[in-house]
Amino acid sequence: MTEVLEAPGPGGGSLPHLDRRRVLLIIGALMLGMLLAALDQTVVSTALPTIVGDLGGASHIAWIVTAYLLTSTVSTPLWGKLGDLYGRKQFFQASIVIFLIGSALSGLSQTLGMLIVFRGVQGLGAGGLMVGAQAIVGDVVEPRERGKYQGLFGAVFAVTTVIGPLLGGFLTQDASWRWVFYLNVPLGFLALVVTAAVLPGNLSRVQRAIDYRGTILLSLGVTALVLLVSLGGTTYGWGSLPIAVLGVAGVVLLVAWAVVERRAAEPILPLRLFANRTFAAASAVGFVVGFALFGAVTFLPVFLQVAKGVDPTVSGLQLLPLMGGLLFTSIVSGFLISRWGRYKVFPVAGTAVMTLGLYLLSTVDASTSTALMALYMAVMGLGLGGVMQVLVIAVQNAVERSELGVATAGATFFRSIGGSFGAAIFGAIFANVLQSRLARDLRGLRVPKGLGASVSPARLTHVPPAVLHGVKAAYASSIDTVFVVAVPIGAVAFLLSWLLPELSLRSSGEHAGARAAVLEGAPLAGEAPGGALPGVGSAMEQVDPGLGRQG
Repeated sequence: MTEVLEAPGPGGGSLPHLDRRRVLLIIGALMLGMLLAALDQTVVSTALPTIVGDLGGASHIAWIVTAYLLTSTVSTPLWGKLGDLYGRKQFFQASIVIFLIGSALSGLSQTLGMLIVFRGVQGLGAGGLMVGAQAIVGDVVEPRERGKYQGLFGAVFAVTTVIGPLLGGFLTQDASWRWVFYLNVPLGFLALVVTAAVLPGNLSRVQRAIDYRGTILLSLGVTALVLLVSLGGTTYGWGSLPIAVLGVAGVVLLVAWAVVERRAAEPILPLRLFANRTFAAASAVGFVVGFALFGAVTFLPVFLQVAKGVDPTVSGLQLLPLMGGLLFTSIVSGFLISRWGRYKVFPVAGTAVMTLGLYLLSTVDASTSTALMALYMAVMGLGLGGVMQVLVIAVQNAVERSELGVATAGATFFRSIGGSFGAAIFGAIFANVLQSRLARDLRGLRVPKGLGASVSPARLTHVPPAVLHGVKAAYASSIDTVFVVAVPIGAVAFLLSWLLPELSLRSSGEHAGARAAVLEGAPLAGEAPGGALPGVGSAMEQVDPGLGRQG
């Protein structure tokens, strides 16, 4: 008989026994919290051109997104560890409060610098919302059933990505871009009330120490490197002293973090997790997918509003195919994973389709038809929906329950840090290319003062036709360059996805030998080439009669 390996079971106790109604209430409360964080990743996108036109600083447009991603990224390991040690409910609610404060201050911003700082405060709260919601799901739902619920979280991302640009465009056009941030306040208060009433307060609580040194070193090291790739070649030359200092500081701080983590009693991101093949592979894929996703998609609303000349609301409508594709594959993949007990095929296929979508988007220009743009964006969305939430399922299935929060935070951390690097690097590429293309396409023309890079879509309606044509051409070719660079990055994600091990999803029991193999990265006995596990049906029935028949 071929033995099927199961991922490690819940360390330190079994999952709580909750009836289905209570689980659904908890999932609903978590989805409301996720809605806040996910909405603010997308609602601001269609407002970016107007914000830059109002506050100036087009060369730093990516930082409105990067600041949010960066602080949410560096805070996720801390949020995950705090939840593991002291209980998740109170920190999930604390993250909502921080998010609301950042939202209100962002709406009050008078300069681009103020907005970037307060977006960072928002991101700090968003980090807790993201990791807290996904970790609590791991507390109350068995891995075999987790696919359906993680698929619903993927649907939240997809739905907010649909309504976010629409809502952002409507508010920007008919009210003010500031309402993009003020909108979070009533939603946040609703989330606080619902989570207070529904979330259990006694999940995964162990009184231990917090690794403050590791948290500070990791945060500073990552921040230094993101600043390096964002400021290098734009604000400062690559060979300048500030860039050299940032590079050295980033490397030294991360090396110091690794040394501290080896000695910490409760490391913020345990280095032993990297010996877990599932965690290592999922983190690598997540980093590259986040890099390509946030780095490239940030500029789609800019392309639609400036190069195609549509208003913010219409640009939100034209993003619907991207979000619809993401919504479809996210939900379908979640239910199929729960039915089959397999997950590897989805990130492999998803990264391949995502890469194709990036290539197709790199071919568009100002004359590309709306129908063709919709097709290309739908392809991109279909690929993305098969990757992001699946990686979280795989990681949660491969670790002990005592490390569920920190492992979930780690997987989220690498996807978010990829997004931070992607937004910063692609933002720098866009700013450099746009400057040269504007100089080329507007040569010999009398350009109104203040047009150039810091242009709002509304102002383009009042410029001479020749200047308008030059601006559109410059923006279109600059954004095409961003997507061209993103294509090989997407291909790297596809290659890395093949390294993700295929472990049977747990539903009951645990296998000690498999736990040791998974956590130590040893070869898995009985694993077929390509990560497939033979004899799944019969062997799973040995663990739980009827389980093998479910898939």
